[in-house]
Amino acid sequence: MKSRRQFIKTAGTGLLAAGVTSAYGAENFKLPLEKSGYSFGLGMAGYSFKEFTIEQTIDMMKRIDVKNMSIKDFHMPLNSTQGQIEAVTAKFRNAGINVYTVGVIYMKSKESADQAFEYARMAGVKMIVGTPDYELLPYVEEKVKTYGIRLAVHIHGPDSPVFPNATDAWNHIKDLDQGIGICLDIGHTTRDGHDPCSDIEKYINRIYDVHIKDVDKPTKEGTTVEMGRGIIDIPKLVSVLRKGNYSGNCSLEFEKDMNDPLAGIAESIGYWRGVMACNL
Repeated sequence: MKSRRQFIKTAGTGLLAAGVTSAYGAENFKLPLEKSGYSFGLGMAGYSFKEFTIEQTIDMMKRIDVKNMSIKDFHMPLNSTQGQIEAVTAKFRNAGINVYTVGVIYMKSKESADQAFEYARMAGVKMIVGTPDYELLPYVEEKVKTYGIRLAVHIHGPDSPVFPNATDAWNHIKDLDQGIGICLDIGHTTRDGHDPCSDIEKYINRIYDVHIKDVDKPTKEGTTVEMGRGIIDIPKLVSVLRKGNYSGNCSLEFEKDMNDPLAGIAESIGYWRGVMACNL
């Protein structure tokens, strides 16, 4: 077990890796995460950049050195043509950023499910982070089988009438095709009164994506704070993911200061990287 002082020191190097300049000018330090022994990657959830253009989004992702993106429909509308989708994904690809999934996409009818899977096919991704209505799950299961595209059901917490937590999702998908799994949003999970670490241990084999963040309260009123400043046990979470051999991405969804989020995003990514470096 590393001491608190060692953890803070390593977390500080994580901040540098996230693009934060130190007082000593070590701007180009890179934490060698590709050699860290982790089976899961680091990404950004597109909702974090709701108020920004694609170009601004790419610039911020370069500054924090994150190379995986879950793209949202305000950057690539659901009714886009193949050419329009290719133009958007090419901008990210040319910047060295992998668009690994699309979403969150809400599916309230068979037509919206059809659109979602065609959209994902045209984008060339193998997973949708989505929220279908409960009664649509059998239809979505057929789409998963037909397209060979997985669906990670997004956990929405106490604000949503569907899929408020992982147990609810599990109860609805456990008997469906393995192509349907869970996108565990650890903030919404905590706000719904559940422990994300416990949920990971229970449902790891069906967790295909994780939205990481921190919150200040374990209730509906809880709001996003910089990672490490809230109540979620991030070191334990990283340890549980690692022990479970989780192999998807952990994507930061930062919902604070959305008109000026870069400082909070950088702090959160730096903290996450520091935790990972300590958990080896």
